[in-house]
Amino acid sequence: MTNEERKAALEAMIYAADDPATLEQLAQALGEEKLAVQAALDEMVAGCAGEERGVEIRAVAGGYKMYTKPQHHEIVRRFIKSLRPPLRLTMPALETLAVVAYKQPVTGPEIQEIRGVSTSGVLKTLLDKKLITTAGRKEVIGRPILYKTSKEFLMRFGLSDLEELPSLKEFEALAREALGGDEGIVAEESAAVAVDSTVSPAAETSAETAAQAEPGSGGEPKAAAAGE
Repeated sequence: MTNEERKAALEAMIYAADDPATLEQLAQALGEEKLAVQAALDEMVAGCAGEERGVEIRAVAGGYKMYTKPQHHEIVRRFIKSLRPPLRLTMPALETLAVVAYKQPVTGPEIQEIRGVSTSGVLKTLLDKKLITTAGRKEVIGRPILYKTSKEFLMRFGLSDLEELPSLKEFEALAREALGGDEGIVAEESAAVAVDSTVSPAAETSAETAAQAEPGSGGEPKAAAAGE
């Protein structure tokens, strides 16, 4: 295998992987020595750094992953949004989604404790809209179901992974953009008239409580591999 063939194969594998692809995984897949694979990876990282490239390969979390570049964030988000049909959420659904996003995996009772209201109906709505998914059961009495955000959530909000979750206020701005502005967030599930999408003070306090477990932010959206 030539070095160009090696780099092409590595690029394809990194693009296809959901999680950062480790050197060991890549070398094993290619059937080659780690030193040769590492050298090819270093060349690829340097080669993607030029302004003429729209993506870059980063060494993150012990492996390699492909990202869009910062200067293309907004156009990538607009493009992803244009591919998805409009989505409407009630304010309680948006508030619950924020709690799940920043405290996942989390159970229904834990969400209810944070928000102070019953969330069973809202969780069903978020499941139906594929914004959250189940993540097994918590090993406590009653073994309640755990919930986490889905890949559809990542696509809607233009994120490549959960490490890119922004601050709570930035999340509110992303919600406006992802849901089409104020008209995407309604007061009641059956309401025909939109209302202001700013999270209520009580909900903001709840979400801030959840955000104590907030992952680090500052990453970029990876349009190609963010959803399936």
